[in-house]
Amino acid sequence: MTPTSPMPPTSTSIPTPPTPMDPPPLGRATLGRIAPGLRPAVDPRELRPRVVHFGLGAFHRAHQAVYTERASALSGEPWGIVAVAPRSLSVVTAMRAQDCLYSLTERRPEGPATRVIGSVTEALGMRQDAARIDALLASPEVTVLTSTITEKGHHRRPGSGELDTLAPEIAADLAARETGGLTTVVGRIAAGLALRMRSGGAPVTLLSCDNMADNGSALATVVRGFVEASSWPDRWAVLDWMTASVTFPSTVVDRIVPATTDPDRHTADAALGVRDSVPVVGEPYRQWVLDDSFAGPRPPWELDGALFVPDVVPYQLTKLRLLNGAHSALAYLGAAAGCGTVADALATDWGERLVRAFCAEVGPTLPAGGPDPMAYADDLVERFRNPAVRHLLQQIGSDGSLKIPERWFGALRTLRASPSPTPVLELALAAWANATRAAEDGGPLFGTTDPAAADLANCWQGSPSPHDTVRRLLHVVGAVDLAEDDDLVSGIAARIPATRAGHIDL
Repeated sequence: MTPTSPMPPTSTSIPTPPTPMDPPPLGRATLGRIAPGLRPAVDPRELRPRVVHFGLGAFHRAHQAVYTERASALSGEPWGIVAVAPRSLSVVTAMRAQDCLYSLTERRPEGPATRVIGSVTEALGMRQDAARIDALLASPEVTVLTSTITEKGHHRRPGSGELDTLAPEIAADLAARETGGLTTVVGRIAAGLALRMRSGGAPVTLLSCDNMADNGSALATVVRGFVEASSWPDRWAVLDWMTASVTFPSTVVDRIVPATTDPDRHTADAALGVRDSVPVVGEPYRQWVLDDSFAGPRPPWELDGALFVPDVVPYQLTKLRLLNGAHSALAYLGAAAGCGTVADALATDWGERLVRAFCAEVGPTLPAGGPDPMAYADDLVERFRNPAVRHLLQQIGSDGSLKIPERWFGALRTLRASPSPTPVLELALAAWANATRAAEDGGPLFGTTDPAAADLANCWQGSPSPHDTVRRLLHVVGAVDLAEDDDLVSGIAARIPATRAGHIDL
């Protein structure tokens, strides 16, 4: 082939200035280019696949994967993670291209700090890599399965918490003949446990790391429900084996992990000198509290500060009701007041007062044995005020119909039964109610998404009064008892007009 000759320049052509070469991609081959203090704490080549994680999202990579890397580094034990993406293959492709290495940038008030994490040894697609996942779940070398699949991923019936076998995805999985046809993590875990039982039945621990009350029991209920609803001839033997050889500890996970932005990517690349296509960011703070009830070997996460306790409930309720509860209150009130992030809300004249008042109101509903509510409030104010985190209120406020029953209603019921006044929770509910209105174009008012968005927006149609609207909204989210509390409903409805106008009155 004859090479094409370049066109001669014309008298008006302007030379293009040279551009600096893009940095090479992150990978094992480029680790030597990275400053030693920013490299993984372990040599990824020395790790073995001993943990399987379902949910290859940012939170796992900024939380459990960090604890596991540190536990391996401090103990010398080769705990590697195989991370499974239930749906998105783009993150699998990107992780594989980087030998499953990625960076974590802590957004500190004094400036960002970036380093590479090396605890993930494989990235798999749940359907595409079914055979490899089958082999891992049956292997006695794998002793811990962890998951971050969100509330929606459990497919629970509202109210009962049982598996919703009529949900289209669950029904399809129950009818699937091969593991490659399974689309839900619940079905995939259940099928994997059945394979494990048939392959020798080595004990295994299933560790839910989702932000749900009693998350271990919640996961156990839906997984057992799937096995019971299956047509497997040995399903009762599988259930008996699960009772003897599988545990479902509850956990409390805590770290704010905002969505990664383009500036975050530039920060990571500049710090490392290589290009990372899947960086994650997080606040400096992190916590992990676990029920000490494992069926077999586990990583020594306590070496990196994880707390193993006989009962996580006090910690779980403190985190759900105070941190997550205050987060949701800030999300809806902040959106009404025109704020974009948690730090923006804390910068107002009402933000800190809201957090402290919320904790003071809800704190008496917490059981003994957990953190002190007022000291916890001090920590929350410091964490929420960090301007570097930029945790979007839109992200926190999404899926409110699933979140607020967990975060607000338990405390609200306890306080109403006392009876104790609940002005802060009523204000938060008024802000949530306001956020369920549809925008003029029919879309979400503040950009939040919700699986019940249409039903919630319909509560405003043809309603004779705010009182009636609030009752309808509470019915939609399954709080029939609260909807029948006229004083509560009136208190919420009375606060809607000011909230709608962006006035936050504490």
